Amino acid sequence: MDERRIRVVVTGMGAVTPLGLSVEETWRNLVLGKSGIGRITFFDPSEFPSQIAGEVKGFDPAQFMSPREARRMERFSQFAVAAAFQAVEEARLSNGTVDGKRVGVILGNGIGGLPVIEEGVRVLTERGNTRLSPFFFPMVLSNMAASNVSRLLGFKGYNSTVTTACAAATQAIGAARETIVRGAADVMLTGGTEAGICELGLAGFCVMRALSTQNEHPEKASRPFDAKRDGFVASEGAAILVLESLDCALRRNAPILAELSGFGSSSDAYHLVQPDKEGDGALYAMSQALENAGVLPTEVEYINAHGTSTPLNDKIETLAIKRLFGDYAYRVPISATKSMVGHGLGAAGAIEALASIKTITDRVIHPTINYEFPDPECDLDYVPNQARKQQVNVVLSNSFGFGGQNSCLVFRRFEG
Repeated sequence: MDERRIRVVVTGMGAVTPLGLSVEETWRNLVLGKSGIGRITFFDPSEFPSQIAGEVKGFDPAQFMSPREARRMERFSQFAVAAAFQAVEEARLSNGTVDGKRVGVILGNGIGGLPVIEEGVRVLTERGNTRLSPFFFPMVLSNMAASNVSRLLGFKGYNSTVTTACAAATQAIGAARETIVRGAADVMLTGGTEAGICELGLAGFCVMRALSTQNEHPEKASRPFDAKRDGFVASEGAAILVLESLDCALRRNAPILAELSGFGSSSDAYHLVQPDKEGDGALYAMSQALENAGVLPTEVEYINAHGTSTPLNDKIETLAIKRLFGDYAYRVPISATKSMVGHGLGAAGAIEALASIKTITDRVIHPTINYEFPDPECDLDYVPNQARKQQVNVVLSNSFGFGGQNSCLVFRRFEG
């Protein structure tokens, strides 16, 4: 099989985010520059330095599964299943349209069922080991989101989970594309999911001093590339894409939203959590993605940045973009989805892939909100505060995770 001839396209998307329970609601609020960040309601955060998060509001798993299934499934799995049903519906991927053994699932996830782990420790210490739920492990394991999507939708093909922290969803999408290219599947459900907002998770990030402490105005706390940024804001959610070979999509007469034409991945090999100070790893992942797509830097018309709102990450990402794009870096628009949804960890790259694809289909670039105070070290065009109408044909989407694990995707407007 000549892998160079296999093109991979996106035919459906689904989303559950702090800005909405669907792709359209999430995208509408991104374009409007709305923030989905507020004070934490899942527990009393008063004792923590950071008391804010991007919580998903109004989610009802009963719309997508039976109450019995929902009780046996942790929130991150519920999100993935909900987003998967949405994506399959848009892709018109009903049972029988493709052999279920040729449909696979690869999802990204960062920390699994952390809230259930926290509660399990409480049960163990306060009530004894016999009171722990027999569904403890099926709920908390990171792979269970992909397993549950596969099980409830009946897809029996290649199945895997990627756990590369903040790069997990992007790497999962890249791996799903490669699965199709090598002929192991015709269709892949892919993306990422996360639901780790709990006291244990908040405490872990707080002691690292990774989170914003701008608690008085939560909607302004996530401010990527702004001089007064002081940390990221944790969030939750999921986004799922349906990828398929172009031949399969055309055979099914499926709606084609965009082409996924490139993927690059690298490791900083530098530090536990800090990015390489020269941006070498980020630069290599971006350049690999462009080379894989057959795209020159000057052909990129928009960058969806990793843009976490941490002092170091935003500076290093800007540096890496300048090193790769040269003078053209100052002419390519860049925006940070995390300014509105916060940092979805293992789900972040999938939500940003969604935004990248909607940028192409709707011809509008969402803003980076809360950009008020310019930083001399972050001096590119971050599309500040207002959406911008612009036709975009080629998008680079970046994800750079803890452990120095970097992944990037290139999406293109589909041309037959």
